[in-house]
Amino acid sequence: MWKLKIAEGGPWLTSGNNHVGRETWEFDQNDTGSSEERDAVDASRAEFQKNRFRTRHSSDVLARMQLAKGNKFSLDQQQKPKDDETSGDINIATVSETLRRALRYFSAVQAHDGHWPGDFPGPLFTTATMIIVLYVTESLGTTLSSEHRKEICRYLYNRQNMDGGWGLHAEGESSMLSSALNYTALRLLGEGADDGPDMSMPKARKWIHDHGGATMIPILGKVWLSVTIIVLVPAPSFYFQQVIHKLA
Repeated sequence: MWKLKIAEGGPWLTSGNNHVGRETWEFDQNDTGSSEERDAVDASRAEFQKNRFRTRHSSDVLARMQLAKGNKFSLDQQQKPKDDETSGDINIATVSETLRRALRYFSAVQAHDGHWPGDFPGPLFTTATMIIVLYVTESLGTTLSSEHRKEICRYLYNRQNMDGGWGLHAEGESSMLSSALNYTALRLLGEGADDGPDMSMPKARKWIHDHGGATMIPILGKVWLSVTIIVLVPAPSFYFQQVIHKLA
């Protein structure tokens, strides 16, 4: 299972605050978790994928499940408001109980170093550039395990817009920069031309073609696409055509 590691360092890392607030995910192949935990993870993933176009953020469900378990708190047992607390009659007792529930919840999802972990989807073109660098340096398979590659593909598919493209960020409209780079990254990760949930790859390719092709990508994207070509060629239009031909 994937485990959220908090405030842990490493042999090549230095920190001025003992790595407080550092968050990393590690895959522990020796700890598969209980059947209930695996079912909960699968259900959370399926729920997010089903609603990904309506709810763009993950709500940190997997992280909060682990944090609550570590703090000996069950999110399923979080006390719900009583009927008389939601009737509109606000009084001291209602406010006090509501605040207690909130404090219990936030205490349950607090990390041991004191901070509250949270996902940062950020810009949707940086992951693709990392994949390109690892690919051209022939270190993709050694740097990223099969589980890492699987989760990166899942992440990119879940961030894909309904029209087939990717935005500059999780809630952004599709752009050629993110769409061409993420399509390239998925192909470099081993995804086929017709792979992905709900025909994701064909949809991405159609969006790129319908918007003028990958040669319409901004200059930053042209730089990144060009480094995937091993041999030097003189004309930019030619080598970008080779990129698309190679990945199509």
